[in-house]
Parts: sequence; structure tokens; C-alpha cells
Amino acid sequence: MKIKFLSSLLILALFTVGCEEDNTPDIVINDNSVVNNTGGGGSNGNGNGTEDLFGFITEDRTLDPNITYRLAAATFVDEGATLTIPAGTVIEAEPNGVQNYIAVLRGSQIQINGTASNPVVMTSAATTPAPGDWGGLVILGQSTTNLIDPGTPDDLPTSEVGQLPYGGSIPADNSGTISYLRLEYVGGALNGTQELNGLSLYAVGSGTTINHVQVYQCSDDGIEFFGGTVNVNNLAIVDAEDDSVDWTEGYTGTITDVYVLQTLDGDSGFEMDGFNTDFQNSGGFVSIPTINNATVIGSGDNSRAFRLRAGTGGIFNNVVIQDFGRGVVVEDDTAGDITSDNIPTDLQFTDVSFTGVSEEFLYEDDFANASPPSQADVIGGDAGNATGTDIDTWGAGWTLGIN
Repeated sequence: MKIKFLSSLLILALFTVGCEEDNTPDIVINDNSVVNNTGGGGSNGNGNGTEDLFGFITEDRTLDPNITYRLAAATFVDEGATLTIPAGTVIEAEPNGVQNYIAVLRGSQIQINGTASNPVVMTSAATTPAPGDWGGLVILGQSTTNLIDPGTPDDLPTSEVGQLPYGGSIPADNSGTISYLRLEYVGGALNGTQELNGLSLYAVGSGTTINHVQVYQCSDDGIEFFGGTVNVNNLAIVDAEDDSVDWTEGYTGTITDVYVLQTLDGDSGFEMDGFNTDFQNSGGFVSIPTINNATVIGSGDNSRAFRLRAGTGGIFNNVVIQDFGRGVVVEDDTAGDITSDNIPTDLQFTDVSFTGVSEEFLYEDDFANASPPSQADVIGGDAGNATGTDIDTWGAGWTLGIN
């Protein structure tokens, strides 16, 4: 998992490493080691031009909203470059699974400037699109991750797909701005260990602005935070086939106004780890983010709305949970990083309502805790105060599949 920081010339090999299990069939990634700062022209038959995106963007580039862009292969925004995407721009990815994705490398930026009436849309070019048609958006920052050993700070971890370096010691690192972005038919895996989510945030810093993002129909997690300190506002995840929101590696940002709807037999609404248990907590800290205003709706099966494990903390305020087999599940599963030790200071739910939930709270213990936490220890406040997020207001006009 850990290598020294690589230049783009070495990254071109696109070797991969794995972190988690998945049953998605193997997909072969091809080497697309070319510079693509301008693209190629053409016509889509509607009077608008078309251009291909692939390879490396090595200097500042602004896309044209009057052009439809075809994501022909993996595309990388190289260190020092900025990719700007104006409101109304559409990028259509060839349905080649995780061979096609956009990665914003460590030290580069992306500026996505959508609006409620004119969002930026990244979608599938398939005639009949489906989850997993393409790999999604990956951002690699220079903020913190507990995979980095303080004794060897230059020994950087790498992403699950592409072996792209990330992380550092700049909590306020700035990878750009994302505003009003819809990611459709995304996610997938190379094999059982190497996955891409709809939006993958690797050690992204708090200087980055992310608001009004939807991930629609994703074959893996909707959004995953691999460490980092970035704050996200107005996040909608609809129809993720795995978890909707996932974090690990010591993520400590704030997510405000998040809407989750799982109708494709997804796994957990939120799956949360304090660190990556495939490796170790080298940094000595765990994930403790804050979640404000969340509505999490399941499909009525035995999945979990919130699964907290591997020593994670989390402060959750104003939560609506609907139609899950299990509501809040706390797991003490990792020696040395006991999740329930965070209760109540660093792990607490306040103002939570349950509707159609078979088991509101569940504690799972691998270590015979003599004083297991109760529901009252973890969930406080008043259920009558729980309103969740007002998706009908902030999601109007630019999201898909919102009931």
C-alpha cells in the first residue's frame, strides 16, 4: 500500500493494490499514457462539437459547456494543473467499467462550477446505462490519513485503483471546488480488492469546497472518505449497490445535509471505520467526523442504516432513519481500537427518529465487554426534534430519483 511519492511518468504503469473484498469480476486496465490538454474535435449530429478526454492534463484547461466530452479512458489532472468545468458541461464515459475514471492527482485542482439549473453531469455513454458503467471521480489530496507513519512521513499510501499517491500533513490542503455535480452509473472493481466509488476522496483537505453533489446508481460505495479533513454539504446518494457513505483512515471532516436512498439492495447506509483494518493505524488516530441533518431510507431488508466499527467515532445530529432492518450498529471488532470507548464524547447520536426499523440499536462485541453500551448511552436527545435533511428544497431541479 505504501510507496514513495511518484511522478506522473511512473504512475503511467497503473499498477494496483487492494484494500477491501468485493465480488465484482476482474477488469483489465489499459495504459493510456498520453497528454490530453486540448482534446480532439468532432460532431455529435446536434450541431455541437465533441471531444475526447483521456490521458494526462498537464496544464490548466477549461472545458466548453457547448461541447459534449467523451471520456474515452482514464484521465488524470496532473500536479500543478487545474481542470475547470463550467455549468452545464456533460461528460459521457464509454461503458468500460473502472478503466474509465477521472483522477485529480495530489497537488492539482478541479473546479466544477455547476448551478441548480445547470449542473455538471458525468454519466454513461451506454444506450442502456447501468451502475458500474464507468469508474467515477477520484480526488487525491495532501491532508491527513492514519496510514501514514509519523516516523516516515514521506512514505505515502496509494489508491486502490491506479496506485496513485495521496496524503500528507496539510489539513487545509485545497484540491479545488465541486458545486452542483451529478455522477451517474458509476463505481466498480478491478477484482475482489480494488474498488472505485462514485466519488472517492483520498486525504482531501478542508481547503477544498464540496457542495451539492449527487451519486446516482453506483455499483460500489456512493462516496468514500479515505482520511482527510474535507467538509461536504448537500450530498445525495441514490441507489448505491454497496454502502452509500463510507469512511476510514481517520476522516475528521463535517458532512451537513445528506440524503441516502437505497432501493437496489445496498449494504449499509453509512459504513464507518476508524482505520483501514487491512493495514494498521500507523498515525495513531481514528475517524471522528460530524454529521448534521441526515435522512437515510432503506429498502426494508436486514441491512444497517449506520454501521460503526474499527474504532470509529462520529457525532450525529438530527437523523431520520426509515425502512432498515437495523438502525445503529456499534461493533467492537478490533483490539486496540475499541469503538465503544468513544461513547459518549466522540460517538453520540442526538435527535434520531426511527420509522419501519426492526431493531433500532444493536451492539456487537468480540471482546466480552463487561459493561456493554445501551441504546440510551449512544442515542440521546428527542426523536420529536428529528427532521433530517430538507432534500425537497436543496435537491430540487438537479437531482435524479428523489422520492
